[in-house]
Amino acid sequence: MSAATTKSSILNPQSFGKVAVLFGGRSAEREVSLKSGTAVLAALQRSGVDAHAFDPSQRDLSELKKEKFDRVFIILHGRYGEDGTVQGALELMGIPYTGSGVMASALAMDKWRTKMIWQAAGLPIPDFELLTADSDWNAVVQRLGLPLFVKPANEGSSVGISKVKRVEDLQAAYALAARYDSLVLVERFVDGQEVQFPIVNGAVLPSIRIETPHEFYDYDAKYLADDTRYICPGLPDAMEKQLADIVLRSFRVLGCRGWGRVDLIIDKSGKPYFLEMNTLPGMTDHSLVPMGARQAGMSFEQLVLNILEEAHVG
Repeated sequence: MSAATTKSSILNPQSFGKVAVLFGGRSAEREVSLKSGTAVLAALQRSGVDAHAFDPSQRDLSELKKEKFDRVFIILHGRYGEDGTVQGALELMGIPYTGSGVMASALAMDKWRTKMIWQAAGLPIPDFELLTADSDWNAVVQRLGLPLFVKPANEGSSVGISKVKRVEDLQAAYALAARYDSLVLVERFVDGQEVQFPIVNGAVLPSIRIETPHEFYDYDAKYLADDTRYICPGLPDAMEKQLADIVLRSFRVLGCRGWGRVDLIIDKSGKPYFLEMNTLPGMTDHSLVPMGARQAGMSFEQLVLNILEEAHVG
């Protein structure tokens, strides 16, 4: 068992002081954040932490300083929380917060720039490019083939994403994604198994393999459906160990720290392709970080205490 799985057993919950749990917010992922934050808040309170709910869509962040909060557990999803904006405000106020810093949060939120950094670092990624309203759809298909995934560069939880099987559908998929972001990404489809690796305080936790009867792992499959299957560990032991180092490198090359989740596709030959980085993953009853933590011997309470323990400024 790694250090990450045992550290919380020696933590004193009172030592964290007054803790704000930031959740809700005003992104397209507000509803998911409300569920995640409610679970985190309850777990911290059960553990004896002086934790309080704080929804930045309803209260000004300056109240964190006025009310003398000692730490902030960020569990906002999407924009205005996962993209470095809240992190910057907390740094200006000098309040320690959980998760990645300003730059890493902004980079990881941007799938396009994440892919460019991973590509420069020699990490395997699917072929991709940016779309515009003037893109030549036939030329895109000639370069990348079919099927394709079209997605907003700066959204999560599969918001605005489409799987495109015909060139005639590319324009509509672009229009959907463009409703959420001015940057729209198109990515070559990789036929394989979707696998996600949680990372907590420098430790790569057991992976989760996702199996869904849906066309792909969309919003409904993630949060609403009861027929999505999660297998943890998701890969044979040898492959889990083989991938652990490269998974951690994908996290660190973006400057991430604290905790997160890396999403991959393992193709039929066993080659991994990195899809995206999540610096503030979900913590709902359907979420994968708690699943990997349980497999590693960590309760949900231990997990949130370990994450909170690593709160920092700058």
